Amino acid sequence: MSGGELLKPVKFSIIGGAGFRAQYYLRIAQTMPERFQVSATVVRNEAKALEMEKKWGVSTYRTLDQMLQSESPDFIVVSVSGNEGLNYLCRLAEEGIPVLAETPPAPDLEGLEQLHDKLLATDIRIQVAEQYQFHPIQEARLALIRSGRLGRITETTVSISHLYHGVSLIRKMLGISFENVKIRGMRFESQWVGGPTREGNPTEDRMMPLQRDLAWLDFGDRLGIYDFTKDQHRSWTRSNHLSVRGERGEIFDSRVLIQQESTIPLQLELKRINKGELENQEGYFLKGILCGENWLYENPYAPARLYDDEIAIAHCLQKMADYVAGGPEFYSVAEASQDHYLGMMIEKAILSGEVVETQHQRWAR
Repeated sequence: MSGGELLKPVKFSIIGGAGFRAQYYLRIAQTMPERFQVSATVVRNEAKALEMEKKWGVSTYRTLDQMLQSESPDFIVVSVSGNEGLNYLCRLAEEGIPVLAETPPAPDLEGLEQLHDKLLATDIRIQVAEQYQFHPIQEARLALIRSGRLGRITETTVSISHLYHGVSLIRKMLGISFENVKIRGMRFESQWVGGPTREGNPTEDRMMPLQRDLAWLDFGDRLGIYDFTKDQHRSWTRSNHLSVRGERGEIFDSRVLIQQESTIPLQLELKRINKGELENQEGYFLKGILCGENWLYENPYAPARLYDDEIAIAHCLQKMADYVAGGPEFYSVAEASQDHYLGMMIEKAILSGEVVETQHQRWAR
């Protein structure tokens, strides 16, 4: 759906509505009720359920069965972790209800295989809410890659988020699907000042152990470099980084360098354009990302005041609604399984100090 079309709101329910990730979906629906509506949530804890109803104005149920008796959403977001999430996915597969699953879709290799076998035996429509590819800056980088101006892509370095999130960006930037890879890894340990975590901002100044994990993913003709320090993406003292190198140029964070066929070099910038700055009175929101005279990304949810992670998750919701209506896949269980598998192999390479070679998995196409 484009930003100018007026269609009926996407109506979805959430399993695990009191969790950290579920709060994103609730905020998005609250900000843009004309586009997204939460019909109900499953919250097993009675006290938390009452808090949810008061804070968000949504109906809550203690069990999935109770919700299914009363609600008919377009799809259900499963936002619980580990084996609990896998059990819900298998149950909803039996019911034939479309599902948007949180990452990862199963906790380990055995669970991924079990989920794959369950999906083969059913007709369920399921996608996974891997939002990093839909962050505005990543959409802009991918648009530049697709334009061909960088030539054939050969390398990427991703220092954005942990394991399967980072792997998903490595695959997208390199154009990798299910190819096998040789992985080398290492861990560097030191100290750093404790910063923000999922629980909030620091309340005291203290030094903490730091673990920086690095891995080289050799696909033969393409190289992916994984680089991540725990809590880096929330840190005030460590920066995120992503670079892409092609035959004709590179993206280095927001800087773009290209040598044209005329041999004249271009030095461009991925320029983030926000409204509401200085004398602009259009409201405060992200308009898009420019590169030279071209928009590489235009925010489809403007003028809603969403930050980048919320924009990306809103994109997952809209793409899921399109998928349920007969549209294309956008991040399948097979892709999610491959990224989680490669993430586990990165961990194995780091901990063992050996070169790990991946194997063709049953979900690979």
